Amino acid sequence: MQGRFRLAPSHSDRLMPRYDFRSPRLYVDAPLGDGEAVALTPAQAHYLTTVLRLKAGEEVLIFNGRDGEWRAALEGHKRTIGLRARAKLRAQTEPADLHYLFAPLKAARLDYMVQKAVEMGVSRLVPVLTRHGQVTHVNVARMRANAIEAAEQCGILCVPDIAEPVALTRLVAEHDGSRCLIFCDEVAETANPASALQRARNNASLAVLIGPEGGFAEEERAALIKLPNVVRLALGPRILRADTAAVAALALVQAVIGDWS
Repeated sequence: MQGRFRLAPSHSDRLMPRYDFRSPRLYVDAPLGDGEAVALTPAQAHYLTTVLRLKAGEEVLIFNGRDGEWRAALEGHKRTIGLRARAKLRAQTEPADLHYLFAPLKAARLDYMVQKAVEMGVSRLVPVLTRHGQVTHVNVARMRANAIEAAEQCGILCVPDIAEPVALTRLVAEHDGSRCLIFCDEVAETANPASALQRARNNASLAVLIGPEGGFAEEERAALIKLPNVVRLALGPRILRADTAAVAALALVQAVIGDWS
């Protein structure tokens, strides 16, 4: 996530974030530049004109994950409503090279987990199918919609890639040893997980793996432990639900070796 609370140096500004949280903000799949016209989807047009009741000339913030963030004005009427970029507010930033690999959950909890992962700065989300996983079908389009919504609401400039589901056996077979895999394992030692993460400090590319609530099968755990460049991590003495574990693990990674540190 981008720095939401970077403060101005003067004393009077210290109580207010610089970022504009009040203006509506939309992800658009179009090139952005000075004076560029941007078409809206029917859902976006409905949201701006019917839900928010904005009129021609009023402004919103837009981003596309490539060209930074722009202030744009509504133009046209009803079915011809669109946007025109007026001023660039923020340059594009590069996402952290942080992948989140997870056993899929049922709809509402998966929505929550995707949103939190985006807020925590993940650049790629990969559903992983395991032996004890409870969900085998994943709605990738819904995941992407939730990722976009989280990015819109939190001032994030990059929308993470959403991968198709992959079997854990394939994930293991195709593991790239240059990317450190932080394997969250409930039977690993619980002593100071922050210290365990120090072994991953020199890795620019990271992946965090959270398993199903039924746990990893023994052969899955054994295969993961044998991989090169793996850090086995416990998340404390309590068993966490998978969506809670996602937030805990990503917060720990960002605080110890990520962009929080």
